[in-house]
Formats: sequence, structure tokens, C-alpha cells
Amino acid sequence: MMVPRRAEACKGSASHSGVHYIKTSQPTTKFEQAQNPDTNAQQASNNSSFVMVCVVIISAFIALCAVESASGAGSGSENANGTSPPFVVPSQSVFLDPHSFAVLGPDGAFRNASQFFTPGASASIAPPYFQIFTQEFLDVLGPTPSLHRAAHNTTFAFAHEAPIWVPATDEIFFASNDGGPLGMSDLEHNSQVSKINLTAAEAAIKNGVEVGYTEVRCGSDPPFLFIHLYLILSTRRLILKVPLSDAVQMTNGGTPHNGELMVITSGRGSLPPSLVRVHPAPPYNDTVVLDNFFGRQFNSLNDIKVHPTSGVIFFTDSSYGFLNNFRPAPQLPNQVYRLDPRSGSVRVVADGFVRSNGIAFSGDGLTAFVTDTAESGGFLGSNETEPATIYAFDVDARTQAFTNRRVFAYTDNGVPDGIQVDAAGRVYSGCGDGTQVWSPTGELIGKIFLGTTSASMAFAGPGRLVILAETAVYIAHIAADGLPLQDF
Repeated sequence: MMVPRRAEACKGSASHSGVHYIKTSQPTTKFEQAQNPDTNAQQASNNSSFVMVCVVIISAFIALCAVESASGAGSGSENANGTSPPFVVPSQSVFLDPHSFAVLGPDGAFRNASQFFTPGASASIAPPYFQIFTQEFLDVLGPTPSLHRAAHNTTFAFAHEAPIWVPATDEIFFASNDGGPLGMSDLEHNSQVSKINLTAAEAAIKNGVEVGYTEVRCGSDPPFLFIHLYLILSTRRLILKVPLSDAVQMTNGGTPHNGELMVITSGRGSLPPSLVRVHPAPPYNDTVVLDNFFGRQFNSLNDIKVHPTSGVIFFTDSSYGFLNNFRPAPQLPNQVYRLDPRSGSVRVVADGFVRSNGIAFSGDGLTAFVTDTAESGGFLGSNETEPATIYAFDVDARTQAFTNRRVFAYTDNGVPDGIQVDAAGRVYSGCGDGTQVWSPTGELIGKIFLGTTSASMAFAGPGRLVILAETAVYIAHIAADGLPLQDF
């Protein structure tokens, strides 16, 4: 969809490019034309060439505008409020100057946490696009970022959490929503683990193919038909369901671990929450690593990460299984645990959360980040006075207990769910409007604005971020890199 601001920019570009007419010596009357048949033929040829040039120019101009409008936003010299930013705004991006919305006034358009923040002209831009709040976000995006939807299904939240990238096959594994809206899972039904082939997904994007979760949608032109047949007939299908054993119930988090997948489950009914090691290739053998705390069931395990320097596993426990009606009432506090895979020792390293959720570490392993998503209360509803907060901790060098708790960031939309840290120490979290990005000091520098909830994301190679948005999967090509997989 072309937006007004971009349409005006395209129009201005056309008027400045112009068509330059060259005056030549040609017959000017019918008599002169009749007396100069060669000149007349030449004139007809010139006219034909001129028309062809005009057609080419107009076609190229229309195509350029179409490409810009398809991006949702384009590069330009103005920000969303009509003033010039102090830097070049990349394509598919908009600059939102914090000064421009610092004062809304007594009749300002105030909002609540469930409403999107799209001030000024940005409200008319169709997502997805990048919102830039500070120049530092340009280091994340680079000069030519891109953001595309790779797959979707409007009736099934197939892409919720637990993204794990496997470099050998360029596939990313993930799980559907467990117990939430459109999740197709409840007390009687397990959630679904799937994987997407990113190589095929990117090929589909380049050829304009719109991919559904259970079907391939495409146009009728031959290139599209070719990709359609490739995706259907190829042994490397785009999205596949991953058959796991009944020991894996309501998968909600995951991380790479020693060449395999380490997934964390919320459990279902009396079936316990657990940590499960999964082989990433058929037949996807799985082994339960842990399913209790000294004989007591966890509440509903949520997220998991491997400490980047010690290899020890850390995971969060929360009460969302109960709040989403597929687990018994909580029997333990919502807290963070540490599992030493060598000794099997399990202990608590942080507590005091309302609903602990996402977890991540800085690259040096000295800082831990844990989200508290108390604002989202399942059947209790949403309470905007509760935390929607990322907390930072120091990791004790000897005990690895989380100490020196402090607020790192509070999200303005939804809650901070899954969380990742890039190679420069910036923090990414899935929120109510997409993926938000903070500087290492906790300043919101930009958003990957989807106009819908994103629960989690994962880096999949240099400069590639895969974002799970419940009913869709997005692929962003940016300049930032994730932490090296070997660190995990």
C-alpha cells in the first residue's frame, strides 16, 4: 500500500528527473514534409523512438514507486513529523524524533499499553517497517535493511516461541502458542513444534511467493509457478511439523546446546514441565533431562539459555500454564533456576518475580537479563500497573547466583517476552508491537515494528534475524550480528 508521504516523494522525484527535449532542424509544414519523404520517415522513426523512451521511463518510475510502497516505508530526508533528521533514513524505515512527542498537550492523543505508538505521519505507514528513535539504531540496521513476512496462517498461532537455528541445514525450529489465542492447544491438546527452511523461505520471498503454514500460495506467472512446484515437490519442504514423543508437552522455549536442541516445556495437566534434549534430524529422538525440583513439579517452565562461558543451563519458571487453563495451580515461586549438566545439580539463582519469563546473557556471561511479564495475566486479564520489565543482574563469578538486580528497561507496548542479546550487547525482546531494541545501557533505540505481537526471535547467521509473530514468521536482514553459537 502506498502511503501519502511516500507518494509525494515519488512525485517530486519524477518532476525533477524530467524529460529533456532537444530542438532539431525538421520540416515544419505539410508541403515541406511532402517534399522530403526521407525526412518524414526519419521523423516517424524519431517519434516512435521517443514514445518508446517515454514508455520505458514511465514504466521504470511506476516500478520504483511500487517497490517503495511495497516496503511499507522508504528512505527519505524527512522524519514522521516533517522535519529533517540528522542522518540518512534507510529504506523501509522512519525516524521518530523523541523531541517531537515529548509534549502531547492537554488534548494529546494519549494511549494505553495495548495501543501502538505511531506518532505523526508514521500512523499512515503500513507495517512492517523499522522505527528509529536514536542514531544508534542505524548501527543495528545498516544502510540497506529489509524486513519481509516469510510465512503466515491467520487462523493458527504456529510461530510463538522456542526459536532455534540449525546452521547445517539453515532451518529454524519453533513452537506454536501453548494455551493462548489461536494456539490450538489446551488441557486436552499438545502444542506443535515445527521448522522452517530459511533457504527456501528467502527464495520464496525473492520470487514474491506468499507462504501459508499448511499450503503454498503464489501467483499465476511462470516464475511463481516454478517456485510453487519447487516448494511442494522438493524434499526440502519450506515448513515441516516435527514429530516429538509424548514426553514433550507444551514447548515454550529453546536454545542450541552441544549440536542439539534443548527445549523447555510447560507441561500439560499432570504431565510435568521438563527440559528435553532433541536431535535436530529425523527421527528427532528426544531425551528428558530434568522434570522436577527434588521431587516437586515445576509450575510451567518458560524459557532457557546456556551460559556463554561455563556451559551451565539457566531457565525460568512461571505460572502461565495455570493462567492459560492447562496446568494445576502453582506449587513453587516463579523464579530462575540453574542446572549444571555435568553434576546434575539444580538450584535457584533468582526470585522475587511476579511472572518470570525470558532470559538471556551478555556475551561475556557477566550480565543476565530476565523479563517479568506480570502485566499479562492470562484469565486474570491485563493489569498495566504490573511489571512489563526487563531486569539486569550481575552473575556472581563463583556461585553464578544473580545479584545486584536493577531495572534495565520497561516496554511501552505489551510485555517483553523472549529476549536475545547481539554481539554489541544490545538487547532485543518480543513485545506487543513487534521486536524492540535497547542499547547496552537500556535506552530504547528502535523497533522492528510489525503492528502485531512478537513473542520471540533468534539470530540465524550474520545479519539475519528471524522473528516469530504468532501467526507469522518474519525475516529481517540487518547489520547487527548475534552472539557466536559456539559460545552457547
